[in-house]
Amino acid sequence: MELFLIVAGVGVAHLLAVMSPGPSLLVVARAAIATSRVAGVWTAFGIGVGSMIWVLAALFGLTLVFAAAPWVYAGMKVVGAIYLFYLAIQLWRHAKLPMRVDGSEDTPSGAPWKLFCRGLLVQLSNPKVVVFMGSILITLLPPQPSSGLVAALLLVVFLNEFVWFSFVACAFSIPRLRDGYIRFKSVIDRVTGTCLGGLGVRLIASR
Repeated sequence: MELFLIVAGVGVAHLLAVMSPGPSLLVVARAAIATSRVAGVWTAFGIGVGSMIWVLAALFGLTLVFAAAPWVYAGMKVVGAIYLFYLAIQLWRHAKLPMRVDGSEDTPSGAPWKLFCRGLLVQLSNPKVVVFMGSILITLLPPQPSSGLVAALLLVVFLNEFVWFSFVACAFSIPRLRDGYIRFKSVIDRVTGTCLGGLGVRLIASR
C-alpha cells in the first residue's frame, strides 16, 4: 500500500508538470502539424525515454553532483540552451520554405529515428524536467527506494510523458489544424522559434 501511495503521488505531481506548457509540447505539436500524427508520436517516445534518463540520474545522485560541482549544472544549462537556440534558428531559417503535407500516416525513411532523437534531446535539455527530477521527485521518495519502486517510477514517468504527448500529437494532427498550419506556417514557425529561443535565454539566466 505504501508503495502504491508513493508511486501515485509522484505520478500525479509529474503529470501536472508534464501538462504545463514547455519546449516538449511545442516540438511535438509542430511535428504532428507539419508532418503527421506518427511523427508526433515518435517525438513523444523520445521525450518519454528522456524523462526516464532524468529519473535514473536523480536517483543516483544528480542533486549531490550538482551540489558538489555547480559548474556541472551550469554546463548542462549552457548545453541545453544552445540546443534550444539551434532549434529556434532552424525554425526561423526555414519559416518561409513551403512544406509538403499530404496527410498520410507514413513517415520518410529514417525519420522515426531522427524524430525520436529530437524528442530525446529536447527533453534532456528541458530545464523544467531537471528541476522536477532533481528536487520534487527526490523529496517524494524514501531515502533508499527499492528496485521495485524504481521500476514503477520509471514506468509511470514514461507513460505520463508518452501518453500525454501522444494525445497532443493526435490533437494537432487534425486536418483542420494542419491546413491552418500550412496557411500560417511562417508566422507559427517564427513564434515557435521565438518561444524556444526565449526558453534558452531563461535557462541561461536562471540560477
